[in-house]
Amino acid sequence: MVSRRRFLGSATAVAGAAAGFAALPHSAPARAAGRIAPEVVVRPGDARYAELAERGYNNRFVATPDEIWLVHSAAQVEKAVNQAVADNQRVTVRSGGHCFEGLVDDPQFRLLVDLSEMRGISFDPKMNAFAVEAGARLGEVYKALYEGWGVTVPGGVCPEVGVGGHVSGGGYGPLSRRYGLVVDHLYAVEVVVADRRRGARTIVATRDAVDPNRDLWWAHTGGGGGGFGIVTRFWFRTPGASGRPSALLPKPPARMRKTVVSWPWSELTEARFTRLVLNHGAWHAANSAPGSEYSVMHSSLQLHSSITGTIELEIRMDATLPRTSQLHDDYIRAVNAGVGLEPTVDITEGSWLDVTLEPTPSYGDYGRQKSMGGHLRKPLTESQVRALHRSLSDPSHFGAGLVYLAAYGCRINTVQSSATAIPQRDSVFKLWYSNNWADPAQDDYEVEWLRTLRKNVHGATGGFPVPDGRQDGGYINYPDVDMLDPAQNTSGVPWYSIIWKDNYPRLQRVKNTYDPHNVFRHAMSLTPS
Repeated sequence: MVSRRRFLGSATAVAGAAAGFAALPHSAPARAAGRIAPEVVVRPGDARYAELAERGYNNRFVATPDEIWLVHSAAQVEKAVNQAVADNQRVTVRSGGHCFEGLVDDPQFRLLVDLSEMRGISFDPKMNAFAVEAGARLGEVYKALYEGWGVTVPGGVCPEVGVGGHVSGGGYGPLSRRYGLVVDHLYAVEVVVADRRRGARTIVATRDAVDPNRDLWWAHTGGGGGGFGIVTRFWFRTPGASGRPSALLPKPPARMRKTVVSWPWSELTEARFTRLVLNHGAWHAANSAPGSEYSVMHSSLQLHSSITGTIELEIRMDATLPRTSQLHDDYIRAVNAGVGLEPTVDITEGSWLDVTLEPTPSYGDYGRQKSMGGHLRKPLTESQVRALHRSLSDPSHFGAGLVYLAAYGCRINTVQSSATAIPQRDSVFKLWYSNNWADPAQDDYEVEWLRTLRKNVHGATGGFPVPDGRQDGGYINYPDVDMLDPAQNTSGVPWYSIIWKDNYPRLQRVKNTYDPHNVFRHAMSLTPS
């Protein structure tokens, strides 16, 4: 195989700084001299309005609220919620702005609470845990925790994503096979709720067994953001950890190896494509159990549309281990066995922060998107892989389609499915289907392209990865409103059971208790019963 090796250094650090990770977030002006800045309310006509309203990831949806509240504290969030209730305004919340569906940018919302100024990260000695405000970006969290205490949380791969929705939905990332999901280290949440009198109040809910609000904490370990209240702060501490702050969360590897293995579409016949994807699936089925030597490795097979020119396998693993090189090379050989095509292998090594803070590649003008995702207990079958090939190699399709198979399992699967709101604890893959395009006139065609792909792969279960022996349901952080449409979801299984399985009734009780008047709602939140 063709191999290139390079080492990350100052160039990546500069790129990370340019992406906004140079300064620790608790140095923000809003924290100067211990003072909290007042809320800022931006309305249409204000020069700042367009930039704030258009911060969403998916250009198909643009917020049009009457007011955007830039807040700096839970008290200010309470004030915004009380006004929204009093004036009968639909209220929503944004942290990083990376929701794939229109759950935040729905035109029904008239008041948008923007948490992007709430980015403080510190150690809280009273809670004996690390406090992270809900507007912080993942890259800021990684940088502050590592540089301050040498620790981290096993969150997502995109440093620009806000923690608010990522954590609440049960986020995962490159260290999750080794250390579990990010919510497996969540100790407490601060949430602004609306009580039975419709008045806003702030609750701090912990995982402590005696905490009367423990269910509210539990709901934010995978129940999704914006459906029970507005989270303003998280506290992280690994269960059972004690001692100094540097011992309370996982320590990332000192150095990381990142590899991109690529195969050209021009030489990928259907047979070669199928063999490669089946190899990849079989390998993960055999190497994703708790205790696997490969728990130190994360990978994602990125099956791009043929228009992009290549498909890629991205690998991230601990570079400090004696067997790193052998494990790495054996894995690539296993995935490529019998394909009959030598890939290009591009290897980089650097510090954990160098690799982790690399900015996520942009789609550029291709900012319109449709996606959905879920979990797989077993690899895709040959017929499902051939269905992927038909869609991805369609010569009439010019969108940037992607099927993303991310490594799962290992430590993630050591937790009981009822211990957190996200119940998928025996899967080997996180699955994501995505399509990006530029022209609004192509919306209907491009959305239908993704729907067709999804239906062809999951036709036996009504078009979605309904939980069964091979699949394990959806993922609220990869939302798809098609799940609510009986014309699209023909499985007969309600959308909330596809996502939360047997955890749904408990989530429903949390909704009834903490948001009885449905103040906090979007297209994929629960309704009080």
